[in-house]
Amino acid sequence: MTARPAAGTGEGPGAAAARLTGRPVTGERPLSGTFAEVTLDGGQVVMVKRGVDPGAVPAEAAGLRWLAGTDTVRVPAVHGHDLHWLVTDAVPAGRPSARAAARFGRALAALHAAGAPAFGAPPPGGPQDAYIGLAPMRNVPGTDWPRWYAEHRVLPYLRRAVDDGTVRPAEAAVVERVCERLPELAGPAEPPARLHGDLWNGNVLWGADGHPWLIDPAAHGGHRETDLAMLHLFGCPHLDRVLDGYQEVAPLADGWAERIGLHQLFPLLVHAVLFGRGYAEQALAVARAALAG
Repeated sequence: MTARPAAGTGEGPGAAAARLTGRPVTGERPLSGTFAEVTLDGGQVVMVKRGVDPGAVPAEAAGLRWLAGTDTVRVPAVHGHDLHWLVTDAVPAGRPSARAAARFGRALAALHAAGAPAFGAPPPGGPQDAYIGLAPMRNVPGTDWPRWYAEHRVLPYLRRAVDDGTVRPAEAAVVERVCERLPELAGPAEPPARLHGDLWNGNVLWGADGHPWLIDPAAHGGHRETDLAMLHLFGCPHLDRVLDGYQEVAPLADGWAERIGLHQLFPLLVHAVLFGRGYAEQALAVARAALAG
């Protein structure tokens, strides 16, 4: 079975892989409308992904290389990309384990400690106009995390949700009050961390080699607690062991657990924009709890 060509590209994943790697293709297995496994001459299996937008693929490729450059977490190597297609290593699947989770926590702490030039800094060579999942995300550098987080992560998606009717104007006021109080709610100041940026469980692959691998980054400079809040939001196997491993390498500031909801406002509002009212209600509940706490 051969996948259909991507709209506007005139080629399918096998042809794209051959062109971008310079190697003949001997097999192709579509996994979805976006992904396909392609076997290259010599037996190497690669993952071929069709981008949702011409800006998304360069951002993802730059993010993968930025994360890989730290030699901390495991990420698939990039074998080629253009505006429409991304070719990376395929990761053989394994099973989650407590040992692998602790290893992941230590590696994630080291990744964050590698740092970034500023909050909102894009990966080198990555576009300012990037994506988180299917939602546009602008990487605008800033030096003050509370102000940057409000202006470039929370409020743009809140405004979009209000415009779409997902959040009522009167309800938006509670999120706006959280943004106003962020300097006092955010905890001790920390330097910009190198974030995966979209670290939900679906972007953590438990490899057959016993190591977790990270895929589909929305990488940028941010607050390290944001990546951890994403793991809490949608669940992660052996999350307690991940946190134990993390704390061994880079202990979190006092009160971090009470700030999880604060850092979840961003992904919850992104999901409200993409998927509707249920996530908007979660975002509003998180905002009310932050103000009450």
